[in-house]
Amino acid sequence: MIGGGIAGLAAAHYLLEAGAQVELFEAAPEFGGLGSTFDHGGRRLDRFYHVVLPSDEALLDLCGELGVRDRFYWRDASLGFLHRRRLYGLRGPRDLLRFGAAAFPDRIRLGVTALWASTFARPDRLDRVTAREWLTKLSGKRAFDRFWRPLLEAKFGDAYEGIPALWYWASFRREKGTAKEVKGYPRGGYGGLTETLVASLGSRGAVLRKGAPVDRLGLDGDGRVEMDVGGATRRFDRVVTTAPFDTLRRIVSGGAIEAPLRRVDHPIDYQGVVNVVALLRRSLTPYYWVPVVDSGAPFQGIVETTRVIDLNDTGGLHLVYLLNYVHRSDPLYARDSDDLAREYVAALRELFPDLTAADVVGTRVFRAPFVEPIYTPGYGERKPPIELVPGRVYLATTTQIYPEVTSWNSSTRLAKRVVAEMTRNAAAES
Repeated sequence: MIGGGIAGLAAAHYLLEAGAQVELFEAAPEFGGLGSTFDHGGRRLDRFYHVVLPSDEALLDLCGELGVRDRFYWRDASLGFLHRRRLYGLRGPRDLLRFGAAAFPDRIRLGVTALWASTFARPDRLDRVTAREWLTKLSGKRAFDRFWRPLLEAKFGDAYEGIPALWYWASFRREKGTAKEVKGYPRGGYGGLTETLVASLGSRGAVLRKGAPVDRLGLDGDGRVEMDVGGATRRFDRVVTTAPFDTLRRIVSGGAIEAPLRRVDHPIDYQGVVNVVALLRRSLTPYYWVPVVDSGAPFQGIVETTRVIDLNDTGGLHLVYLLNYVHRSDPLYARDSDDLAREYVAALRELFPDLTAADVVGTRVFRAPFVEPIYTPGYGERKPPIELVPGRVYLATTTQIYPEVTSWNSSTRLAKRVVAEMTRNAAAES
């Protein structure tokens, strides 16, 4: 296994269930990937925001197999919208009718669009058209620019214009998959889930190595998988890699796997994230997620995870994530962390004048370069396959999750599919 995020750990779990011997290599000093944590006052808090939806059956089933499904608790959580420094709620149709950021006819069209997307839209027609084209046709240009564009920018930044409508349709369906806007969170956090999964894997014989980057991935003369790790060459019958394509390109360069990878790489790029976590003594808004539009702020969105997370899990602090989805080459990505935190907190206090300096306990800045693949129209036909080298090298990466949103649930579901295909192929060979 290459990669110790949720996809790699889940794949290891399912491989052990299938009777395989598993060795996993993670380059980072800790497991969990985007689910990694930081310490504050002796408590582990999420570096990046996460929640679970009731429809996230793959992750919930995995947690059930680990005996920790009862850790999840559920809260009502809804969307807000900050436009020109005025905060609107968007809990349902009534709030939409009162949504003063859009003209009344546009509000009607927005409601019709939401109903159409969740009920009547045919997904087979949406892969080759952009979300911008589709939503503009349904809602009109004015409503798109005022409402849908900020939501897309809050996820993809300046790459939003090419995102296929199919991705947005799948995202909308996931969020609106239940009658109420309910979101869940595990007691002990995502770090606790990672710890439980790692302990389970170790107790069943898996060998898990962190701080162990793979330097080369190739094939030996007999077609077995070769990996260079820590100056030593290791050989395996099969490998599952969850690494981003940038990493894969580097570690297969010049070897037998370079050509197969090139055939499925179009090329695939990723949007990253810059994330300032503000630890507050008080709540900021009644809403879980608030896009920030035309308000002079340097961030695209505000996510207050303690609208879902119990304050007992945070030591009474309110966690607010101020985020920008940007490419890793963007100058913002390389900004000094202290400067970034000062600027973001100052902007937050301008948006919320009753937020005092004493309310801000501290800040942390975290970055991730490979958060969401940047999809383009027709991506469904170009999505990389599970099997990269027949019977030897398998892919379980975020590039294959489309049209689903990148999440622990979608990564877990993909991991299970990959392991099922591996075991079928292995049975056919024996």
